[in-house]
Amino acid sequence: MSTLFMACKSKKTKVLESPVQASAVTITVDTSIVINDRIPKKVVKEGIVAKTPVAEENLKVELPKVPREFRAAWVATVANINWPSKRNLSTEDQKKEAIALLDLLKDNNFNAVIFQVRPSADALYNSKLEPWSIFLNGEIGKAPTPYYDPLEFWTAEAHKRGLELHVWLNPYRAHHSNGGQVTNESMVRKASDYIVRLKNGMYWFDPSDQRTQDHAAAVVNDIVKRYNIDGVHFDDYFYPYATYNGGADFPDDKTWKAYKTNGGTLSRPDWRRDNVNRFIERVYKEIKEEKNHVKFGLSPFGIWKPGYPAGITGSSQYDELYADAKLWWNQGWVDYFTPQLYWPINPPKQSFTALLKWWQSENKHNRHLWPGLNTVEIRAADKPTEIVNQLQATRELVPNSPGAVHWSIAGLTKNPTMLNKIKSSMYQEQALVPLTPWLNANPLLQPTLLLTTEKDGIYAKWLHKQSDEIRQWILYTRYGEVWTTEILEPGLTGKLLPKKKEGKTLYDVAVKAVDRLGNESPYIAKPVQAK
Repeated sequence: MSTLFMACKSKKTKVLESPVQASAVTITVDTSIVINDRIPKKVVKEGIVAKTPVAEENLKVELPKVPREFRAAWVATVANINWPSKRNLSTEDQKKEAIALLDLLKDNNFNAVIFQVRPSADALYNSKLEPWSIFLNGEIGKAPTPYYDPLEFWTAEAHKRGLELHVWLNPYRAHHSNGGQVTNESMVRKASDYIVRLKNGMYWFDPSDQRTQDHAAAVVNDIVKRYNIDGVHFDDYFYPYATYNGGADFPDDKTWKAYKTNGGTLSRPDWRRDNVNRFIERVYKEIKEEKNHVKFGLSPFGIWKPGYPAGITGSSQYDELYADAKLWWNQGWVDYFTPQLYWPINPPKQSFTALLKWWQSENKHNRHLWPGLNTVEIRAADKPTEIVNQLQATRELVPNSPGAVHWSIAGLTKNPTMLNKIKSSMYQEQALVPLTPWLNANPLLQPTLLLTTEKDGIYAKWLHKQSDEIRQWILYTRYGEVWTTEILEPGLTGKLLPKKKEGKTLYDVAVKAVDRLGNESPYIAKPVQAK
């Protein structure tokens, strides 16, 4: 919007635009007596001045930096761990539960949610590639009634609250042991030629089969193309843990023999890792080709190999899951990395801080390192204090892009002491997500700011020409000599500000827009009154 009043020497008919009153009122003003860009009510000759505009000049100010930290929680749908709490909830109850979880995150200054939309070759969204999930309505292939699209709903509601929404998928699990009977709707039936059964009752896609890779990539691309998501997220399930198959080797004899027959020279473990490596690289590149701004994140098992770093013991994702997560990290095939560091800081055999330091030392492309924390059941006498200490350690060890993901949201919903301690000690202030400068974004223009004197305060109204690209607003207010900041949801474009707060007078107001990657627009600042 343009400046409302322009001084001149003659009388002219003008249109007054009020940020809180949509209708325009035609008035005649003797502009020769405009004082400080304000029109005293006594100079109005015709019509009515409903509101008194505040000075319109823009200020040059030095605004405080807004904190940045990735603060997320996983929401698991497999086996109804987090949502929906039961398989027979009504659509309305499912929505109520979702909103309660998102409100909890927003109210406690989180800024992202990682929502599981593909637990096991099924969908919590409208998919032509895979059936509706049993964990949604108790039957594989059954759509919600009354109909709605859960992913569409979660995405819209998260964005209303200024939260990022990352979709969490399991690329290779085809049927969960908690997923009921296999039916004709299941991918186990539809893709039986390249799915195998494990001894614990689960079914698994063969990662070495090209059809597996093509299908899983198509699922990812379909979601990225059709939904307004902020990220795609894989967890630690690649080749299955050995215990899933009773300690026996993964049953991929058919594809292994075909590989050898066609002249393959890799060892069987290297061949398995190569299949996963190529798939990870492919997914990253295809996401960027479709929507460059959508982040790709991985959450592997927290130990790459025993002995890395020195003194670390435990399972080896490299040898057991055939997941060379260090390679993906070194190659920059991710935008963020969330190794599952589910151990306490002490003892040293699986030390949270020792592992975090090692993963950071392998961060060759300066990607985001946001560790996964075991907020639900960390093995510590005082769980809340341990998690707080881990958050503090993350800020110290990864200062340029701090962040963490909490496993899972149940650690917050079912443990008020944990939630209160995290907010009161670590998440006291709101925070933007860290910048992702290697992903391109259209620069945001400067917003428009209008200030109007009301009976009860100063009404600030802000607008932006690129409204579809706005994910949040930053509102700055200066009372006395101190600037304060507030991060606001995208739908909030106006606020009544008190003229005084704690005995201090409101002097200046400023606003910035923030895009989906956390990039800030140029600010616009205006005075409320001269000091």
